[in-house]
Amino acid sequence: MPSIFTKIIDRELPAYIIEENDFCIAFLDVFPIQKGHVLIVSKDEVDDIFDLRDEVLQNMMLMSKKISKAMRNVFVCKKIGVSIIGLEVPHAHIHLVPINNLNDINFAQPKLSFNPDEMQNIVLSLKSFLK
Repeated sequence: MPSIFTKIIDRELPAYIIEENDFCIAFLDVFPIQKGHVLIVSKDEVDDIFDLRDEVLQNMMLMSKKISKAMRNVFVCKKIGVSIIGLEVPHAHIHLVPINNLNDINFAQPKLSFNPDEMQNIVLSLKSFLK
């Protein structure tokens, strides 16, 4: 059965997509821990990120770098936190989270909610810094 991320990649489910290439896709987390929480997801449906083909992992990291630079222009934050957990969805992905302190990237904290217009505005803001 395809993962929720595969369904997003295949456009069976909607997502707030920021960037995409042949190897991976970046979109906003719909259950964010901070405003602007982004997921970089492999197009290969592989559970463990370290089982990915080298070129896929390389592309995910390069996309993470590119998106993080845009995030730093859009959000007031000290850093872009990076996390690879892999327990919540069995499909390799990287979390990028704007942070000002260690608790900002605590996944045990309550999830935030933003309306569709706010989410779309975040996407447009991030895309404006990717060109």
